[in-house]
Amino acid sequence: MTDLFWPGDNRAGDLMSDSAFLAAMVEVENSWLGALVDAGVAPVESRADLTSLVSIGDVEAIAAGAEADGNPVIGLLALLRERADGQAAQWLHRGLTSQDVIDTAMMLCLRDALARIRAEIDTQVRTLAALAETHQHDPMLARTLTQPALPSTVGLKMATWLSGVLDAVDAVAALPPLPVQAGGAAGTMAAATELAGSPGEALALSDALANALELALATPWHTTRSAITRTGDALVTCCDAWGHVATDVATASRPEVGELAEGRGGGSSTMPHKSNPVLSVLIRRASLVAPALGATLLACLAFTWLNPHVYLDTLVLLGSVSTRYAGQRANFALGAMTASCLFFFSLGYGARLLRPLFANPKAWRVLDAVIGITMALLAVKLVLES
Repeated sequence: MTDLFWPGDNRAGDLMSDSAFLAAMVEVENSWLGALVDAGVAPVESRADLTSLVSIGDVEAIAAGAEADGNPVIGLLALLRERADGQAAQWLHRGLTSQDVIDTAMMLCLRDALARIRAEIDTQVRTLAALAETHQHDPMLARTLTQPALPSTVGLKMATWLSGVLDAVDAVAALPPLPVQAGGAAGTMAAATELAGSPGEALALSDALANALELALATPWHTTRSAITRTGDALVTCCDAWGHVATDVATASRPEVGELAEGRGGGSSTMPHKSNPVLSVLIRRASLVAPALGATLLACLAFTWLNPHVYLDTLVLLGSVSTRYAGQRANFALGAMTASCLFFFSLGYGARLLRPLFANPKAWRVLDAVIGITMALLAVKLVLES
């Protein structure tokens, strides 16, 4: 992967690239289709090798089409159905939703990136440990607040770098296994349950997908994004450690200091005497950008947890109804909060009690019909009242 606006990206190779993400999405669809066939849900004739139907040349069209739908999965599915045989096209994506494919593909991409990072930081630990031992007696001036302070050693400086990298090792090692995502629409697994015949069999399909992709077994986590944010936090910790090393090298390589230098400095187009600490500058750039990107992930987490329906129900519907009770705002707010608590507690406990009933797919269809009729009646009532 190369980027003229971001020198150094080529070191990542294909990691987290468009082609890697596309391949991961196809792999998810392919493995899910295989799981449906293996479970006897889909006919044997629907088994296919979807990975051979898409190439890097399709990225541009899929990416452009994502503007209309908000994600690349819908365009990818259209392409796969067009190129797959009849049975495979019919059973492709059954029981999944776009977010399942995107999240699981992202986990595959993250897994590959984390494997590379683990290998890199293991090498860094060994290298820094060796350098710290080799230079433990080499004198160096310690500085505080950028000013000369006391005599020290190069080995101590490198041992300090090693401490930061070891913190990064711990942060990456503490990450939980990356989970599969197969919740279907709204994360209810209703479609998979209807296909498989029971919630237990639907979970078995999810487990089969996880095993095929070598991801962790998991229940749907559509609105619980900790797998992503914790990974982001660990990567910020890595960038902090690397940025510390880069800043020290860039500063100590100044001619008036002359204590450290990169093995091979960058050149200048007009000044042949220069040996610029380019790699240190690029690493430091990444370390400065990473915390802001980590904060963005956490900000997105809040909006993901606060499902848009919560805003719709609380701010729009309840807000509009509350205007009818201008003189009783406190009572209205207390009543709304009490009703909300009773509803969600009843929903939580009732789900456990009604689990045997909803093991039957017909019960879900009846519930969906009741909800549809209720919403239709409410809509008619609102129209008549307006």
